[in-house]
Amino acid sequence: MINLNTISDKELTKAVALYYDGTSAPIISATGKGDIAEEIIGIANEHGIPLCDNEELINLLITLELGESIPESLYISIAYIIALAYELQGKQPAGFSE
Repeated sequence: MINLNTISDKELTKAVALYYDGTSAPIISATGKGDIAEEIIGIANEHGIPLCDNEELINLLITLELGESIPESLYISIAYIIALAYELQGKQPAGFSE
């Protein structure tokens, strides 16, 4: 007897990685569900990249294609996350002064 446990899409781990060069809109650099998501998260952890756990945002971003810029409607949300990531790493954007 084979027992097939099905996992709903909602139960899968999901991950989206963004690339931001400091000048253009962030782009989708990786997406994944399940094992691929765990690998993306593991790579981020290995490199000290801060993670943001926001299910609604991930569900929106995971629908985008690799290399695609984030939509304007998400600029402010992503800007807050990037600002927090900079702060957590003790960094400041180029040209930023207090």
